[in-house]
Amino acid sequence: MIVAEGLTKDFRIAERRPGLLGSLSTLLTREYRTVHAVDGISFALRAGSKTAYIGANGAGKSTTIKMLTGIMTPTSGRCLVNGVEPYRHRRENARAIGVVFGQRSQLWWDLSVPDSFRILRRIYAIPDAVYERNLALYRELLDIDALGTTPVRQLSLGQRMRAEIAASLLHDPKVVFWDEPTIGLDMVLKEAVRELVNRANAELGTTVLLTSHDLSDIAAICDDALVVDGGRVVHEGTLTELLGRADRRSVVFDHRGGPGPLDAARGVEAGLPGATATVTPEGRIRVDYPAASLTSRQVLGFLLDRFELTDCYAPEPDLETVLRQIYRGGVPAARNGGGA
Repeated sequence: MIVAEGLTKDFRIAERRPGLLGSLSTLLTREYRTVHAVDGISFALRAGSKTAYIGANGAGKSTTIKMLTGIMTPTSGRCLVNGVEPYRHRRENARAIGVVFGQRSQLWWDLSVPDSFRILRRIYAIPDAVYERNLALYRELLDIDALGTTPVRQLSLGQRMRAEIAASLLHDPKVVFWDEPTIGLDMVLKEAVRELVNRANAELGTTVLLTSHDLSDIAAICDDALVVDGGRVVHEGTLTELLGRADRRSVVFDHRGGPGPLDAARGVEAGLPGATATVTPEGRIRVDYPAASLTSRQVLGFLLDRFELTDCYAPEPDLETVLRQIYRGGVPAARNGGGA
C-alpha cells in the first residue's frame, strides 16, 4: 500500500555571515550547505495497517509525509501510495488519501465547517449515502454540529482540529496521513478521534500512517511502528517488537518474612550484577536489570531462591523509555538504517 525505496530529500540552505559586513558580503557572494532531511529511507507498509511514524524533532517525519502526499518531490529514490507515485500523479493520489497536518488547514478559512464539507463533497464526488453516514458518525463522536456556522478562522485550535479530522475521512479514503492530529484536543475528544480512525480501519480497511508526540495516541491507534533517527529508519516492525528492544527490563515483587523491603533491595543489588532495586510507595520491590547480561529466567530464579514471593509481575517497558534509548544510541538498530 505504501512503499518507499531509497527515498531522499535534500534542502540547499544559504549561509548567512554574522555582522553588517557579513550581511553585505552575502548579497554579493552566496555560500550554501546541503541538509539531508530524509536520507535513503526504505520501508513497505501493508494495506490496512495502522503504523506510527516516530522520531524526534528534525528526524524527517513531516518531510517524508509531504513526499507521500505529493506536496514535495524526492531528491532521489521514489515512493508509491496505492500503486501511484504521489508527486507525479497528484490529483489521482489526492482522491485516495486523507490528510491532517496539525498546523495547516484543508478547510476554507472564511467559510463555515458545513460549507467546507459541502465543497469537499463536490470535489470528491461523495455518494449521498456515504456523506450522510459519515456526518452522522461525526455528530455522534465529534459533536460536529456544535461548530455551527462560525467561519473556520474564528474557531479555536481544538474546534478546528475536530473539523480537520472529519474532513480527512469524509470521502472514505484508502489511506490517511495524520501529522499531530490531536493537538489542542481534550481527553474526551482524543478518545473520540481514536475510536473514529479505528472504526474506519476495521470497517473500511483504511490504512493509517500517524505521526504524533502523544504516545497515548500511538498506543491506542497503532499496531506497527516505523522509527526514524537522523533521517534514516532504525526500526520497522510491530510496537511489541519495538518495546522488546528495551535495554533494561523490570520485575516487581512482594514477599513475606525474611528481610524488610530496604534490606531485600540491597540483597538483590548485591546478588544481581548491574541490577538496581528500589522500594515502591506500596512497599513492593522493583528490580531493573540489563537485558543484555541477565535473562528474566535468571532474575526470577534468583528471587525464588531467596524470598518467599507473594506477588511477582514483569511490567512491559514503556514506549517513551525505549525511544529515548534509541535516540541516545543505547539500543542497537533492528535493521541497517533503512537504506535501500
